[in-house]
Amino acid sequence: MRTSITYPALPDRLRGFMCPFDDCSKEHALSDCGLDVVLNKISQLIEEEIHRGQRAAIQANLSTSIGFRDPWGVAGMPSMNDNSHAPRIIPGGRLVATWSLAAEGGLLADAEVTYEDVPPKGSREDFSDFDAKSLNHLQTITRNEVDCQVCYALFHDPFTTGCGHTFCRSCLHRTLDHSHRCPICRCTLAINPLLNPNLCPSNESITRLIELFWPDEKAARDKDVTSDIAARHQDLDLPLFVCTLAFPSMPTFLHIFEPRYRLMVRRVLEGNRTFGMVLPKRPRDADDTHFYELGTLLRIINAEFYPDGRSLIETVGLTRFKVLRHGELDGYTIAKTERVDDMSLEEEEAVEASEAVAATRNIDATVLNSDLSAGADSSTTENWDETRPETEPTGIPPTPMTASDLQAMSTQNLMSYATAFVSRMRGQSVPWLTARMFGIYGECPSDPAVFPWWFASMLPVKDLEKYRLLGTSSVRERLKICCVWILEWETTRW
Repeated sequence: MRTSITYPALPDRLRGFMCPFDDCSKEHALSDCGLDVVLNKISQLIEEEIHRGQRAAIQANLSTSIGFRDPWGVAGMPSMNDNSHAPRIIPGGRLVATWSLAAEGGLLADAEVTYEDVPPKGSREDFSDFDAKSLNHLQTITRNEVDCQVCYALFHDPFTTGCGHTFCRSCLHRTLDHSHRCPICRCTLAINPLLNPNLCPSNESITRLIELFWPDEKAARDKDVTSDIAARHQDLDLPLFVCTLAFPSMPTFLHIFEPRYRLMVRRVLEGNRTFGMVLPKRPRDADDTHFYELGTLLRIINAEFYPDGRSLIETVGLTRFKVLRHGELDGYTIAKTERVDDMSLEEEEAVEASEAVAATRNIDATVLNSDLSAGADSSTTENWDETRPETEPTGIPPTPMTASDLQAMSTQNLMSYATAFVSRMRGQSVPWLTARMFGIYGECPSDPAVFPWWFASMLPVKDLEKYRLLGTSSVRERLKICCVWILEWETTRW
């Protein structure tokens, strides 16, 4: 059982295991590991082809002699060898025979082997292309298995999700703009495939298989992808609306009346219905931008036009982005952007666990030092555990007094503290929690990933304070920012 994990705390993430690989050695949730569908299917096809090759070799009475070279002899010291390895004669060509020997467990990964074909006695038939035919047939029957089910082309930088399905990294990234479910099985993805190769590495086994079986096709695919990226980077492809703050998952309503933005909205509606929203700022010098670099990608879901050319559009936030460079087109700003994602759930859980452990150690050390400095007796020490502040999640979450107290709270308790504040304020009929606001943004969400965006949309806080949320990389970090606002609100109010 995984300890100090309260978010997302799904049933399939409460149990974990230590990774057996030395270059990782991390704790993984069970739901983050599944059967690799592509590799499983390819291995089945290869095994079936090997069995077919074995049957054909037996019928043709074709065998291969596999000998083991002395590793000391390879190193130039044959005199130290005390063991002799007799060659093995196995039905099939070199490919089939090697697979058969490995399947029996008789072939070590670092073994040095030699081959000698053993054709049937008295046969004049040429068996030199037996292996080539087997390999070509393997390439043919497995080729369709290494096509991405989004772009239907050969995998480029293959990434495998927790549910076991593999896609091009860039293709999966595009689908995440619209849904957090696997495009094949519709399973909710347990991690953000950030598409950061360091945090979420590519599938090395599939990559090696592609490099072995289809090197020419892979080179052509890499060239095409490189050309597409270069072409995209030459153009600034995202129109920007420099107006206000917007957040993912939250609605934003806009009144379009300026001629430049009328043109922009018309072009957006003719295209993919998406544009970026950024917060304006006053430039500090001639080289500074007139907007903040972090923004939200919006999708138009409804538009109402008036006879005079004005329009009212309803949008919803999709993802966050960072502006890399920008220019101007027909009066409005266009930009090249980079998507901003959260850390994976695995890292989110690790951060929460580490902060909980650190907070517990700090509390223990503070209480112990206080007791020692005050000359506490044994009875005081025995009651230490009874007076120690609660740091683990309980039925009643602890009430923080300062911003530093938030560090010791679990993610679940941060969420409980924030939602309890909303309920309290709603009971007091504060002006910013009106029926109209609930009609626009909906009821208070129970999902910690959505709550900070909803809370920032509702709470009357300065835009620059809310802007901090766009630069965060975890749900826990955003919840702590929201809880700091609550502490400041209650302090200034009372």
